[in-house]
Amino acid sequence: MAGERDLRKLLGSMRPHLDPGRFVYAVVDGGVPEGVRPVITVAEEEGLTLVVRQEDADAAGLEYSYVAGWITLRVHSALEAVGLTAAVAQALAEAGLSCNVVAGFHHDHLFVPYERAAEAVGLLERLAARYV
Repeated sequence: MAGERDLRKLLGSMRPHLDPGRFVYAVVDGGVPEGVRPVITVAEEEGLTLVVRQEDADAAGLEYSYVAGWITLRVHSALEAVGLTAAVAQALAEAGLSCNVVAGFHHDHLFVPYERAAEAVGLLERLAARYV
């Protein structure tokens, strides 16, 4: 099934979902440490960035500084869709919320400051309501 490309439909049906737990960004030099199950990995020159549950990072002794809430936009967005990330980022930026976006094949995933994650979901639900 092809993903949605129409921005109005994407925004109106994004259905943001706050995944339970706290997530952190950590960087490792080698591979993924034993017992750590990353939800995201990004290979960079400086090392392998992992987004993992905070408790997994703590158990593995990984260093981190950013603790995030994980919001999944449950609309199946096409990878070539234009404007969804910009609209979401703008709504959150206007509220002073940082947002780190990762695109999966089916959905977009947002990592926002943990202590404001529920607020971010509310902002996104209000944004979506304007396009229903």
